[in-house]
Amino acid sequence: MVKSQRYIYNLNIALEAVFANKFRTMLTALGIIFGVGAVIAMLAIGSGARQEILDQMKLVGVNNIIVRPVFPDDEGQQELWEGRFSPGLTLADAYSIKEIIPSVERVSPEVEISTFGFHQGIRRPVRIAGVNTEHFDLFGMNLVYGSSFTSDMIHRGAPVCVISNQVRAVFFGNTNPIGKQLKVGNNWLTVLGVVEDRLTGGQSVEKLGISEYGSMVYIPVQTVLLRYMDRSAISLADVERERARTGRRGRAVMVVSGNNEEASEAPKSYHQLDRIVVQVEKSELLLPTSELIQRMLLRRHHGVEDFEIIVPELLLQQEQRARDIFNIVLGAIAAISLLVGGIGIMNIMLASVMERTREIGIRLAIGAKKTDVVFQFLSESVLISISGGIIGVFLGVAISRLIMQFTDILTIVSLQSILISFMVSASIGIIFGYMPAQKAAEKDPVASLRYE
Repeated sequence: MVKSQRYIYNLNIALEAVFANKFRTMLTALGIIFGVGAVIAMLAIGSGARQEILDQMKLVGVNNIIVRPVFPDDEGQQELWEGRFSPGLTLADAYSIKEIIPSVERVSPEVEISTFGFHQGIRRPVRIAGVNTEHFDLFGMNLVYGSSFTSDMIHRGAPVCVISNQVRAVFFGNTNPIGKQLKVGNNWLTVLGVVEDRLTGGQSVEKLGISEYGSMVYIPVQTVLLRYMDRSAISLADVERERARTGRRGRAVMVVSGNNEEASEAPKSYHQLDRIVVQVEKSELLLPTSELIQRMLLRRHHGVEDFEIIVPELLLQQEQRARDIFNIVLGAIAAISLLVGGIGIMNIMLASVMERTREIGIRLAIGAKKTDVVFQFLSESVLISISGGIIGVFLGVAISRLIMQFTDILTIVSLQSILISFMVSASIGIIFGYMPAQKAAEKDPVASLRYE
């Protein structure tokens, strides 16, 4: 008998033994099934978490620092600011950051207003975003149609806009909106371009200082300040009224000035801008640059810290580290279940060797080699682990789908995770099946034949 035929013959004997004890085989494989399923599910959760972080990184941009206004919302802050006046977050702050700090690559001052859009009888709520030309490059936003506004349009406050793809679909349907008029609030604007839709979650908006892009109409920041609302335009009468209302003297005044419906509905604020987004040349310069911005703005605001500085990339890195630790712990638990499954295979195979001592003796007596016995029992353990691995793969994919469906946690099952889990299950069959197989091959044929 040639070598290949011997292996096929031994494999057939192993298959017969496995199918002869179906119930015991299934119980033995349960540890592998649940272990592989758990590993695939944990790897899917980890891949989903990494993808979420990458998506958020695309939304916040690369190497960005966000400066947001802060309001005296409690008595302690009001007392701390007593006797000081701050002009708030202004366009001048944004220009100074760009001109003075050498590590800054781009700066985007932003103003946001909630209002309504009108076009051919359609009225829908939209959000105005007053931005500059660097905003779209800073956030990696691509134009689907048309072009962005120019620096000259920003300088003279031109009535133009760039809309999101969702706004285009609502007001213009399938028609080309470029060059058409869209009434936003009290002003008619000419549509210059359409940007791709980008979705964000509520957590992203709150934590990272970014906004929903779907219903956004992008307008030159100077146009917003001239034609819609400039909260920094505070008159002496406004100051006196606020002092009389609060009974305080010399504190930062929070009023809204302007005669548009957007201004009257806006929260009382003396900050001209809602946000300044600063892009730094290199990641390693994020913290030093944020410290420089902190000092500069404190000096410009006369010691009033009515702003906060957020570094989204560092927040996301911290979140990624926390998720990685969590995934490592879960992966370790899943790996332990695989180890327990391997030990179960070893125990069952050792018991099988004891039960089949007479069969082993007969095989050795009629000419089987020790390598044949080793291959037979090793094949049985590998068949059990591989069958458990296959079932475990389907179980892991099913668990991943259920997790995503019922918990809104993104899970991504990759071919790599399936191959890794399957290879691990096959390796467990070899590692934990070798010792019982070797023990079976070392039995004395004469003693085995006498065994009862």
